[in-house]
Amino acid sequence: MQYFSELRDNWRPLLAAAIGLGSGMAVVGPVTSTIVPNLIAEVGWSKATFAAVGSISILTSVSFPVIGRLVDMIGVRWTAFIGQALLPLIYFAYSMMNGEFWVYCTIFVIQALFCVTTTSTVYTRLVVQYITQARGLALAIVASGPAIVGLVLAPALNHYVEVSGWRAAYQAVAVFSLIAGLATFLLIPSHPHEKASPMPRAQAKPRAKEDYAEIFRSRAFWFLLVSMLLCNLPQTIPLVQLKMLMLANGVSGEGTGVMLSAMSLGMLAGRFVAGVALDRYNAHIVSFITLGLPSLGLYIIASSYDAPSVLTIAVFCVGFAFGAEGDIVAFLVARHFPVRIYGTVLGMLAAGISFSTASGAGLLSITMARTGGYDFYLWLVGTAVLAGSVLLLMLGKGHKPKAEEAARAIEEEMTHPGVPGTGQA
Repeated sequence: MQYFSELRDNWRPLLAAAIGLGSGMAVVGPVTSTIVPNLIAEVGWSKATFAAVGSISILTSVSFPVIGRLVDMIGVRWTAFIGQALLPLIYFAYSMMNGEFWVYCTIFVIQALFCVTTTSTVYTRLVVQYITQARGLALAIVASGPAIVGLVLAPALNHYVEVSGWRAAYQAVAVFSLIAGLATFLLIPSHPHEKASPMPRAQAKPRAKEDYAEIFRSRAFWFLLVSMLLCNLPQTIPLVQLKMLMLANGVSGEGTGVMLSAMSLGMLAGRFVAGVALDRYNAHIVSFITLGLPSLGLYIIASSYDAPSVLTIAVFCVGFAFGAEGDIVAFLVARHFPVRIYGTVLGMLAAGISFSTASGAGLLSITMARTGGYDFYLWLVGTAVLAGSVLLLMLGKGHKPKAEEAARAIEEEMTHPGVPGTGQA
């Protein structure tokens, strides 16, 4: 069956992308969420102070468009190498810090600026280059890397940090990141593929002015951008605040390990359910349902229903959408734009996501300082997520993907003849 044989034939780039994502910036959130409560307990930072750290990630809003354009120009292998080499050093630097808040912030800034080369903006380009028929499932397989790592790493690291301390935990993660980064670099194909070159001929003749004009004229770009700005306001919760949020809801320290696992399970389920659904059903309806789901989870957590089973379901819902989002954004970008500018578009959307996540962290810091808790923030961002998911549903109105893809393929073939795959958006 061609649907599955396409995955089998391209196992190497898919495995490289999965390992790369599973050891890159996507797991920094679970690592931080697990280790930081012990760190701040030792050094004496307040929760509101630490919540403000997340707002520093707004700097990635500057990095992502550059990274996106870079991967379109030089390919995935060397773009990803920047973060693969730097991230283990970042973890080790965290382990050696003296507890000064400015030191942590400085390390965080370096991480935010340079390690975004290990994100889906870079690695999912391997999928859209090599896979066409099973693109949704391929994106799910690749994006499952962080969820699988989180499922194993979260409870193990939670136990390890309690036994050995936060410094040793950071050093263990540094070793893991180094080994996984080396494996990823070696697995990424270094030669052009017969169906889609990792560095399409478009790079031989830079056309930045035309590319950016095409993007900014697109209705799809603006709908996607505003939707991502709204849907990612609560992302500081799964990234760094989940354990502290659950402790504030009366969950025991041991129980937070279960919640972290529920988040990872939700992410994993979201990846595959959304991935397969995108290949088979209306992509915009699938996007609306899956990205709107966190609203339910956030409303439940903000409510008075604090039974562990209820909170586990709520956390699963948040994780489900958090996992599905990577598939959905990558799929919709590949659906609405040609592959030659895939990284450029995704980089700008990732900048919007980063800005939204940082803004959400700042909003959390403000609301916690004023209210002393999470509830108001959860109700507010839950409503924003619902509005953002509606925008994705509206994006599908009047959209005829088959006709658009056929026209785009013809245009790409005329512009870059003899380069198969550049028009397969």
